[in-house]
Amino acid sequence: MALERVAQDGLVLLGCGKMGSALLAGWLAAGVPARSVWVIEPNPSEWLQASGVHLNEGVPAAPAVALLAVKPQMMGAALPALQALGNGATLFVSIAAGTTIAAFEAALGARTPIVRTMPNTPAMVNRGITALCRNSHVSDADMGLAVALMAAVGETVLLEGEHQIDAVTAVSGSGPAYVFHLIEAMAAAGEAEGLSPEVAMKLARATVSGAGELAHRSGESVAQLRVNVTSPGGTTAAALAVLMPELPGLMGRAVKAAADRGRELGK
Repeated sequence: MALERVAQDGLVLLGCGKMGSALLAGWLAAGVPARSVWVIEPNPSEWLQASGVHLNEGVPAAPAVALLAVKPQMMGAALPALQALGNGATLFVSIAAGTTIAAFEAALGARTPIVRTMPNTPAMVNRGITALCRNSHVSDADMGLAVALMAAVGETVLLEGEHQIDAVTAVSGSGPAYVFHLIEAMAAAGEAEGLSPEVAMKLARATVSGAGELAHRSGESVAQLRVNVTSPGGTTAAALAVLMPELPGLMGRAVKAAADRGRELGK
């Protein structure tokens, strides 16, 4: 099992905010011993302090993995703490948006095995999805370990290369915000039709989360699931006659804007 390498050789987690905490909780639940994890976090939560991990105690000499979970704007200041592990056997896994593999190679050493990932916030409820890509120094075994680490909080997909990461960021990384805004818009529309704010929001939240779960579990395509709800000439058909001419183009422009911004940040 890939995570046995972590139990044996150790894992360093640089940064343990919301996403880092979600990952750590997933690893501990998957059987990684707390004493095999070294966390560097200047503002530890009470949960982290009670977790049993090595907290701000330095790092082991040659851990299996160093996972980088600090915000991109803090990466430059945080990386020197792990620079000694570069160009060695330690696998570096980044969940930081906007920081390229080339930037990590420049900071850590050109021979450092690096996996860049893009998770999303549903990882906090074990329903995330993470896309992964690697540099040429990452072996298949290393990639399997990176996948196993990210699978602790949801699904995973492998990319053809780093050139696809900005599209992933725009679809699934930023995507939860689009869905949350959809909930806001549905609730506001319900209010406009006479519902109380509380009832409208409860209906919108439950409908979106329930439809998402149905899409997740069903073997049918999402197009077929849409058809299943849509009676010819009915209320859903009337609503879709408004949405379907507009939504694909609007979503396309939104995703392109996010992807373009990701490319700008990566320069």
